[in-house]
Amino acid sequence: MELLDRYLQAVRFWLPRAQQQDIIAELSEDLRSQVEEKEAELGRPLDDKELEAIFKRCGSPILVASRYRPQTQLIGPALFPIYQFVLKVVLLWILVPVFIVIVGPAIILPAAHRWSALLQTWSALWSALFVAAGVITLVFAVLERTQAKFQLFEKWDLRSLPPVPKQEQQPSRTQTVFELVFGIIGLFWLLAIPHYPFLILGPAAAFLKPAPMWHSFYLPMVLLALAGVAHQIVSLLRPQWTWFPSLARLITTGLTMIVLYAMLSVAFQGSNGGWHPFVVATATPDPAHSNRLTAIVNLAILVSLASAWLGLSIAGVIQSWECIQQVRKRTPHARDPALLRML
Repeated sequence: MELLDRYLQAVRFWLPRAQQQDIIAELSEDLRSQVEEKEAELGRPLDDKELEAIFKRCGSPILVASRYRPQTQLIGPALFPIYQFVLKVVLLWILVPVFIVIVGPAIILPAAHRWSALLQTWSALWSALFVAAGVITLVFAVLERTQAKFQLFEKWDLRSLPPVPKQEQQPSRTQTVFELVFGIIGLFWLLAIPHYPFLILGPAAAFLKPAPMWHSFYLPMVLLALAGVAHQIVSLLRPQWTWFPSLARLITTGLTMIVLYAMLSVAFQGSNGGWHPFVVATATPDPAHSNRLTAIVNLAILVSLASAWLGLSIAGVIQSWECIQQVRKRTPHARDPALLRML
């Protein structure tokens, strides 16, 4: 019964993780018994409206889950799981990434004293977390004292509950093969660049050449490309390792971010308050024209690297969440109560 599965899934979301399996099993048995009794009484299967009436009598998923939660003082059991969820989203998935991706680099990269800027960013982060947590707690404390008056949980629709997610499938082998082929092509392209600068600079290779800073980062870039190819080979040979792609992507993203951050740091550490260029001009008949083009290319590379770092930061947050979900799926729900007490 799809409606029953959707209802149980919604209740499970708000339950304490350690008790989800037992509570859902008990609730499922009770609801199925009610459905079977009603079907025996009517002599036919129940339609959706009759099923919905049974679930309505039980109450909304949040209220049902609240009956199994311990009582709290400031925020009651009905609102407490929502309060926890909002805290996690705002503090861990909004404020922390914003400081890592936007606020931190904006303070640290231009600063002359990096450690001082890092401490300033750390202090600002904790202040923002403290203020946000206080505001959220205050809002939910007010809701706790007004939700009975406004009947916040009385109006709900069973059909608005999210559908039950499909079973996880193994990655497509065709997709993995294509990613492997493109990864190998990209690796050979990277290995050919020192001999054929035209591959990256295009026609500008006639009067531009890579700056010396690229020599320090060329090997890490090749190793990252090799890691990507190795990732696709393992995924192709071991498709049953459903946990591996998420972990490999997260590690590759983290290493790429480190390389990009190092490149941006070197670029901003130029002498006399300037910055190190990514490309330099060779001898040309029109030095003024080539210098203007060099400045444009350097600015374009700088913006591209900064944008890539920003995009990878967002991707890293998403991939971290995917890895956490993989770990949760591989962790048994039923645990020894004695072991839990020891922990």
